[in-house]
Amino acid sequence: MLTLIRQFKRLIAICVSAPGGRFNLLLYGLAVALNLGSVYAAVRLVQWTGEFYSAIEKVNGPEVLRQIGIFAVIIAANSARGLSYEYLRKVLEIRLRRALTDHALLLWTRNKAFWHMAADPVDRIDNPDQRIAEDCRLFARGLLGETLDLIGEIVGLFSYLAVLWGLSNFALSLAPIGIDLELPRYMVWAAFLYVAISSLVTHLLGKPLKGVLAEQQHREASFRFSMARWRTAFDEVALSNGEEAEKRQFRQRFDDLAENWKRLIRAELVLGSFTFPFRHSVLRIPLFVALPGYLAGHVAFGGLMQLSMAFSQVVTTLSWFIFSYRDLAELVATASRLDGFLQAAERHGSHRPVVARSLQETGACLRHVEVMASDGRTLLRLPDITLTPGDTLLLRGRSGVGKTTLVKALAGFWPHGAGNLAIPDSEPFFLPQKAYFPLGSLAAAAAYPARVEDFDTHAVEVALTDVGLAHLMHKHQAASDRDLARLSGGELQRLALARLLLHRPRFAVLDEATSSLDQVAETSLLQTIRSRLPDTILILIAHRLPQSLQNFKIHDLDLQPALLSASR
Repeated sequence: MLTLIRQFKRLIAICVSAPGGRFNLLLYGLAVALNLGSVYAAVRLVQWTGEFYSAIEKVNGPEVLRQIGIFAVIIAANSARGLSYEYLRKVLEIRLRRALTDHALLLWTRNKAFWHMAADPVDRIDNPDQRIAEDCRLFARGLLGETLDLIGEIVGLFSYLAVLWGLSNFALSLAPIGIDLELPRYMVWAAFLYVAISSLVTHLLGKPLKGVLAEQQHREASFRFSMARWRTAFDEVALSNGEEAEKRQFRQRFDDLAENWKRLIRAELVLGSFTFPFRHSVLRIPLFVALPGYLAGHVAFGGLMQLSMAFSQVVTTLSWFIFSYRDLAELVATASRLDGFLQAAERHGSHRPVVARSLQETGACLRHVEVMASDGRTLLRLPDITLTPGDTLLLRGRSGVGKTTLVKALAGFWPHGAGNLAIPDSEPFFLPQKAYFPLGSLAAAAAYPARVEDFDTHAVEVALTDVGLAHLMHKHQAASDRDLARLSGGELQRLALARLLLHRPRFAVLDEATSSLDQVAETSLLQTIRSRLPDTILILIAHRLPQSLQNFKIHDLDLQPALLSASR
């Protein structure tokens, strides 16, 4: 319970401390006030019920018509209040969801936490997209819905109890069943006893729901992820004739989903076997409980209906836990998942680069750079290197020697190694073998990670032309990512190189960024890059030495495991 309280406290603090948090509190207070208006409307309806049925009992036509008019006014006012409350609650829900989502994205992306979380074999968080997109939504909706309802129910309980206390001013005699005892205001105590027993039964029957609901969310997300992943590799699957294999995987994950779904519906069936009849009898039981008072002559018919309605309001209010049990179980499961994700993101965001980075006005220096495997083995150890503007450092080596791991260490997120990197840019520019392209146009892909609006249209066109993508010029403003899906591997690498030309960094690392091109195209593109960026320091990671690199000041290092030989 203490863990659950701490989880809710942390998540609520995020909503309150976010920009606009005070305004969110103001909106919440207004929502509470509107919700409490329903209590006044309910109390007024209890009073109206007694007056209306008394008028009917007396066959007072004018009074009956007047009471119908009063009923219409109560309903109209309460409808306006209810609609205003629902609108305000939904506005507040999206504001809280935005606060949670912004905070989750901040922690997930800080210091490459997303990479460390995915690479951690012990503390790995599955489906982070679900935690951010779905759990933030579910928590914001559940928190508002349950807390606003609870506040309204608590205030309403005292109001309804006051009404019921005033109406049930008679005792129940147990003499008819042979017990010489009278229970004063028995309807008040009957309401509490009835709901207490019902709540205990509900909790015992519904206790397994939390774990089953959490597991269902996990399996739903895994099924969606498998289909989304396939969508990014249509060509590869089609060429491999892998449709049957993909269907087997989808069916397996759906079978897992359906298996847990069966457990969920069994758990809900067990809970519903009690809550369903309870929900549909809670408005009738009060009448049965009040009948002894009516039959004993303590109340008239109008008083009986008024007393029955007051008892119903008290029982319904006290039954909030019963009616909301499934929603509460889902909220608790969501809070646990979301808080666990945020705590993990915060822990992994504390990583610091093992290759310390510093700024210098010109050139670049690599000092004591060492890259190790996760088990502590030394993979590579670079000699001290000094590069001047326009230099190119070529790092060659066989597959598995650790070239890409070295790039990750220089980029600041490989956690095993040491060294110092001094560069002229605050952020070095990296192009991997398979560059990432965002959803959107070709222009957006070339501008990434900057905005396309940050560049002149002519500059984008020139960059695309320089890398041999002039035939795509008519598409570079298209707002669809479908064009990217149609590009070949070589064209995608050309597009990534256009990004390099567009950003014009002073220090750039290319990790086999031309591996999908033939040697003639590779040589031509590298020469174009050098002519367009004559002062940029380039580090090229490759399996082979590119041919005919005129106008390149090359430092060639042939990488060996934990050993390097340098030729200048």
